[in-house]
Amino acid sequence: MRVAGLVVLMVLLAACGSGNASEGPDAPPPPADPLRGHTFLSTAVTVAGTDHPLAAGTRVSLQFTDDGRLLASAGCNTLSGEISVAEQKLSGSGLAMTEMGCAPALMAQDTWLAEVLGAEPAWRLDGPELTVTSGQTELTLVEREVAEPDVALVETTWVVDTLTDGQTASSVPAGAQATLVFGVDRVTVAGGCNNGSTAYELSGSTIKFEGVSMTMKACAEPLMQLEKAVVDVLTGAVAFEITADKLSLDHPSGKGLQLHAE
Repeated sequence: MRVAGLVVLMVLLAACGSGNASEGPDAPPPPADPLRGHTFLSTAVTVAGTDHPLAAGTRVSLQFTDDGRLLASAGCNTLSGEISVAEQKLSGSGLAMTEMGCAPALMAQDTWLAEVLGAEPAWRLDGPELTVTSGQTELTLVEREVAEPDVALVETTWVVDTLTDGQTASSVPAGAQATLVFGVDRVTVAGGCNNGSTAYELSGSTIKFEGVSMTMKACAEPLMQLEKAVVDVLTGAVAFEITADKLSLDHPSGKGLQLHAE
């Protein structure tokens, strides 16, 4: 009988212990921030239920970074800073703004967005749609991948916009154009003066180029410089990223290309 009583006591103690397990050091982590790692673009803005048109050619962008920061823009400057999404509110210690000068309408829009986000607006996520509400102002946004799907790498004409070298970026010379068109396993290159191609292989976020073979025509110096900058990037293993209609190619040397889909 004493043994039976001891067994019953042990069972009761085990049951009590298991009931508190979720509160101990092995408790599961709190739910992940559903906004982190996502970028949202505005599809509608209303004030007191009435449409609030944004400046022509602009939209609000809210990027929630993986390290808990918010990058927000409305067509000119960028607001940035740490952000909390607790209790369904966007709150932080204050968002810093860049100081680039733009047209008055865009500057006013920057100020408006800073006021909206600075008022600790409420937020609601429904699938890919994010709603941000501050007083009578309501922003409706949708995930960037839904609003602006990534363009396919293959069979798209990619036009070079910017040449990068370390921390330096320069635009393509006026009147010049260089393009890349990726086929199944070969990319055609128009370097601004000469034309050529190279075989390539995809592996995750890397493109491995064999090296470009180009024609040998001589052209004006700015065109030759553009062509050399393009060809220098298209050799060996190069990191690439497509965001909407933008393509970036980054060579281990620090040189790179920024392109857009035509």
